[in-house]
Formats: sequence, C-alpha cells, structure tokens
Amino acid sequence: MDSDSNNIRFQNIYQMLIQMGKGNFTQRVERSGEDDNLETLIVLVNMLAEELNSLISHKGFVNPHHSSKYLVQTSFILDSNFIIKSFNSDVFNILGYSPEDLINKQFSTILSKESVVVWNGIKEDLQKDLTHRSAQQLTYITKNNLQRPSFCNISRLFHNNDILVSSVSNIIEDTALPTKLISSTETIKPTGLYRLSDVQLIQKVYDYILNNLDKPLPTIKELSRIFGTNEYKLKFGFKYLFKTSIYRFYNNKRLQRAHLLIQQSTIPLKEIATMCGFSTYPNFSKAFKKLFGYSPNNVSRKYTSLTKSS
Repeated sequence: MDSDSNNIRFQNIYQMLIQMGKGNFTQRVERSGEDDNLETLIVLVNMLAEELNSLISHKGFVNPHHSSKYLVQTSFILDSNFIIKSFNSDVFNILGYSPEDLINKQFSTILSKESVVVWNGIKEDLQKDLTHRSAQQLTYITKNNLQRPSFCNISRLFHNNDILVSSVSNIIEDTALPTKLISSTETIKPTGLYRLSDVQLIQKVYDYILNNLDKPLPTIKELSRIFGTNEYKLKFGFKYLFKTSIYRFYNNKRLQRAHLLIQQSTIPLKEIATMCGFSTYPNFSKAFKKLFGYSPNNVSRKYTSLTKSS
C-alpha cells in the first residue's frame, strides 16, 4: 500500500484514539483489507474500543449515572431515489457533517462498505413495498473517517414517498477534557485518592446529594463527618472526579429537577421551589435565571390547565 494510504490509516487511528481519550468507545476504524502490521494495529484498536465500551464507564470506577450522558436522535429524510433531502441538527454532533457535505448526496455515501450491501437490500424492499419498514444495524462513516455503528429504523413517511432513517445514540459530554487551562493545584490528584475505596466513597456522596435535592445541602464539614472522611479529600476529591464543586453540583441538579417539574407538571412554581430545597421563591427564581438564562415563568409548560405562581 502506498504512503498516502498509510498516512490516512495512521490519521484514522489517531482520530480513534482521540475519541477514546474523550470516553467515546462507540466508533471504529474502517478496515482496509490489507495484510500488514498497520492493519493488525487497526484490528487491536477496534477490539480495545469494543471491550472498553462493554466493561467500563466513562469515569472509570466512578459511576456518573446519567449526568454526563444524554440520548440524541439522528434523522435523515431521503427522496424516492434515496438522496438526502434533509437531516436534523444532531447529525452534525454525531457524524460531524455540514449541510453542504450531505444535501443532494446518496445516503449510501456515508455508509461503510459492509453497510452499503445491507442498504441495497433495504432499497429493493422499499421499492417493492411502499409500506415496508425495516430495523437494521448500519455503520455510518463520520467526517473524521471513523465508523459509527447505529441501529436504524427505516420507513416511508405518510402521504409521500420520502423515506425516514432514524437512530438513537448515547452521547457522553466532554467533561473529562476542560475547555480552558486550569491551575496546577486543580489538576493534581488529591492526596490519598488512589484507592478504589476512596473513589467509591465519593461516589456515595454523589448519590447522597442526588437523593436529597429537596433538603438543604450539609456543609463540607457535616458531609465529611457523615461519610467518615476528611474535608480536604471530600472537597478536592469530588472536584477531581466530577469536574465541579459539591455545591455547584447540588445547585445545578436541583435546578434541573425544578425545570423538569415546571415542564411536566401543573405544580405551582412556589411549591416547586420548596420541593427543590429553596427557602424562598425569589432565591429560586434568581438562581434559576442565572443557570438557564430565563426565569421560571418563561418555561413552556406541557399542560395548559395549571396554577401559576403569583
């Protein structure tokens, strides 16, 4: 294989390692079919990503639950000739393509070689039966030339011949790599935080906070006494593992809970403020606006028959 092709394969491996360093173990390097040491390395990197995806979480021993993960749906609209007409904004987040890269292109151009074969079979079925629906695993090729396996639902839209291809992906927020430099004291692992038992203890503090969002947050001194540790290890260990302070984590979580309650219930705003641990509504409203950029009264509520806060 020529040097240009090898350079491309090296670049693909590099991009794959960058993604793995961010905690993204869902992508793969496309196989070239060559029988050389570089291809062996590609196989090993893909195998490693597969194992890590199955065995460990993004934070190692720490279980961040769903605080650093969220689900996004990628959706493509194809015309009757299977050309991409439109797609939702999350396609950029997942695959990295811009509209110029995709609009008026054959859908098969962003699929792996193996998936093109599967896709051709789906196309035949859709052409034979206008009501045909299919659920298949297809592997997308990202802008960085990595593979992204996705379980896709394919069907025609009602009242026209357009085709919808949609899938749901689990995304990990890039919290492990800070966007700006921080002081050296913040990057050093706290003394004594090398044992699994210490990490598990801080995980228990994390869980305790989540389970008590309706109550005032104990002081660091009180928390350290509750969990039998020292204040330094608790304070800096939590920040090291979760990239935020204990108070900020607590405050953001209860405000996120409040936001959800406002959207999904008819509970008065003052009552929601109390349920989320705020002593007064003005304090709640001020903290809410600081985090989200708008006041609780501006949140669109799912149900129209609701009691508003005065």
